Amino acid sequence: MSEENIPRLARKLGIPKDKIPVLREALTHRTYAVEHHLAYDNQRLEFLGDAVLEIVHTEALYRRYPELPEGDLTKIRSALSCENTLAQIARGLELGSYLLIGNGEKECAGYDRDSTLCDLFEAVLGALYLSCGMEKTTAFIHKLFAVHCPEPKELLMTLNPKGRLQEFTQGKWHQTPEYRLFNHSGPQHAPLFEVEVKAANYCTIGAGTSRKLAETDAAAKMLKFFMKKFKA
Repeated sequence: MSEENIPRLARKLGIPKDKIPVLREALTHRTYAVEHHLAYDNQRLEFLGDAVLEIVHTEALYRRYPELPEGDLTKIRSALSCENTLAQIARGLELGSYLLIGNGEKECAGYDRDSTLCDLFEAVLGALYLSCGMEKTTAFIHKLFAVHCPEPKELLMTLNPKGRLQEFTQGKWHQTPEYRLFNHSGPQHAPLFEVEVKAANYCTIGAGTSRKLAETDAAAKMLKFFMKKFKA
């Protein structure tokens, strides 16, 4: 959280020395800008980085999954770029430790807030793009997400697993999955539901603190199995 550390991050990202002012702008939270009477903060670079991330993901998904319709590609892209995902990646890069943030936000650990880290990551991407160009920025993004989410298509299962499982089983066998409460245990304040889902000759058991969550878990597990077995 000191400007003295910015050159270290620049070296880590491969940003040349003469472009450090751009990176400094990306690391400047609006509260720090207000406290220090700066004419800039990282919001403009966040806007740019968001657009760069979108085009990189869009092209990568378009080329990787020629069989998927536009709707599915859009859902995967949204999941890859959601606030929680980008905040996790920012934490992995320790970007919060470089953020220049106002004293009030610093005292309440605002530098580790998901929304702040998400915006920070996008701003840093914007700085990287302006400093090093699209090719290097694209390689940087691909490297990060290859580790964080090596198989983006699997994200579809987390969005609506019951709906997607039904689409799959109806398309392949003209059947809908059947859900059955398998077990209900635990105290009233912490119940555990176990649900079995059957489709064709396959069955899977899911668990959760409610029957709905258990059904969702079971559907996600079965869908993941089908995707591997049938290369769906």
